[in-house]
Amino acid sequence: MLQTALRGIKVLDLSRILAGPWCTQNLADLGAEVTKVEHPTRGDDTRGWGPPYLESEQGEHRLSAYFVCCNRGKRSVAVDFASPEGAAVIRELARDADVLVENFKPGTLKRYGLDYESLKAANPRLIYLSITGFGQSGPMSDKPGYDYVFQGMGGLMSYTGQPDGEPGAGPLRTGVAVVDLTTGMYATSAVLAALFRRSTTGEGGCIDLALLDVAVALNANQGANYLASGVNPPRSGNAHPNCAPYEVFRCADGHLILAIGNDGQFQRFCDVAGAPALAADPRFATNSNRIINLRVLREILANLFVQRNRDDWTRAFDAAGVPWGPINTLDDVFQDPQVQHRQLVKVVAHPVMGAIRMVRNPMLSGVADAAAPIAPPPMLGEHTQQVLGSLAQQVQ
Repeated sequence: MLQTALRGIKVLDLSRILAGPWCTQNLADLGAEVTKVEHPTRGDDTRGWGPPYLESEQGEHRLSAYFVCCNRGKRSVAVDFASPEGAAVIRELARDADVLVENFKPGTLKRYGLDYESLKAANPRLIYLSITGFGQSGPMSDKPGYDYVFQGMGGLMSYTGQPDGEPGAGPLRTGVAVVDLTTGMYATSAVLAALFRRSTTGEGGCIDLALLDVAVALNANQGANYLASGVNPPRSGNAHPNCAPYEVFRCADGHLILAIGNDGQFQRFCDVAGAPALAADPRFATNSNRIINLRVLREILANLFVQRNRDDWTRAFDAAGVPWGPINTLDDVFQDPQVQHRQLVKVVAHPVMGAIRMVRNPMLSGVADAAAPIAPPPMLGEHTQQVLGSLAQQVQ
């Protein structure tokens, strides 16, 4: 069971917003004991990022949906480490921690004796993960940074959106904070690798993870395309830069995604569409030629798609093995029979908020993991007395 893979690992979470909490939620889902340190009055910034909010029955307590999405399975401790007493508490917690995650600007925690070098002296096995906008060094290291900034700065927005000359043309951000989320996943992998390394060397270490670095890496094939050609990729709307036809088409009564990944699939599509000659046309016979002649091909296919209803197309595609997909609203997503079969929505029992619906961690896909209970996201400072009382007993 992956849900217990990190049992016994203690994580001290000083991060806020999304990238750090996404990482520490992954670690909690894998069985780590995660203690989230929050400011006593403000808490994590995302506690106020609403609406929507989940509210208790009498309305005296609330949790933002944003906070809920990335903080399940954690204990919340309210400590102001800007005070000498608070900093001393964090140092004591770090003495017994396996992992510390923080996302403050470089130098911030050093002022309180909470930087890696200071904590390593008391706990050489500590794995210290710092998530910043630009990294621990360099000409921009002291600047703050948010996901939106890096979607633009890293290049993602330059080729995302409708092409020039079409309605709505211009750079476009993604619908979720994809750089933050990807940083959280890279952070999870880095922590797991560091834990594995420590198991053989006995040594901890410091991990310097920057959102800018992740944003550049996130370009993936588009970045590789540029490095190989020296040509900036243009905005291509819903089309794929390297495969065709691989985009959204309008049917007589709606839209669908056609995702042709090779020439054999294109041949089957042409047969289904009643246009087998297209597959033999030299302009379209190979994927490379389809990319070169995409504008012409798109016009031909657009005229074919509008002649039939979406259900007619999709039934034929399924029968012939042609890859396609719907464009679902979230209402559609959570009612999808495959999503329900995979038990992706879990009901979490919260002591104040009651039942909370959350999305299961995709890593926990086994039968036992999918059925295992999930701990709810905490109220601000909910576990302060429990954790600090236990800490006082250890000190004594």
